Amino acid sequence: MVSFSLLTTSGISHAKSISINVFAIPSKPIIELMAKTSDTLAKQQMTTFYQQGLPVHATLYLTDYPLAAQNKIKQVVERIVKKHQPFEIKANGFSVSASNWAFINLEKSYHLQRLADEVTLKLEPLRDHQAPVPSWVKHYPNKLVAFERYGSPNVFQNFQPHLTLLANEQNPNLALINKAMQTDPPQAQGEIIGIGIGISDQFGQQKQVIAEYFFDAK
Repeated sequence: MVSFSLLTTSGISHAKSISINVFAIPSKPIIELMAKTSDTLAKQQMTTFYQQGLPVHATLYLTDYPLAAQNKIKQVVERIVKKHQPFEIKANGFSVSASNWAFINLEKSYHLQRLADEVTLKLEPLRDHQAPVPSWVKHYPNKLVAFERYGSPNVFQNFQPHLTLLANEQNPNLALINKAMQTDPPQAQGEIIGIGIGISDQFGQQKQVIAEYFFDAK
């Protein structure tokens, strides 16, 4: 599995740009699964992003933008949301990267892939085209090509939907939890109910949610 040691486009944004994550908002059953899995990790003295109060999200498109682009990003996302309805998504499985990022996996689906693709295509023209390439991306030719074209290494064929629990975790008990989770993987059936926009930290987590838009119910 490719390391997720840097999910943001750059460790430090330009002085006049900002890292923004446009993300899918999951429904209550998925959030409850995050809570339950976080409780399991907490018993081994690991504090997840969920337990830190950060929103549960599945990244659709994360890149750097000029500071002045925020209102335009909101307008674009709001237009996208009006064209969609809630759709089913399944959380299934637990994974740990080589650099000890822990995730609940989301099963790939046509609807989620298409939504991520649409968000990427509509927002890419607004991004900071001068953002530097993260050093780790240079080791993966397919991700480098994606970054150079779209400002993110994790789009289109590289899109891997997930919910992040931990980043760079140093607790050795994570390996034990991972082994147990492979035998009894976390699972939940839910929906994607909207799209959010957040200013991201170095881990791709939303330190400030600046907008949320919800799909009209079916």
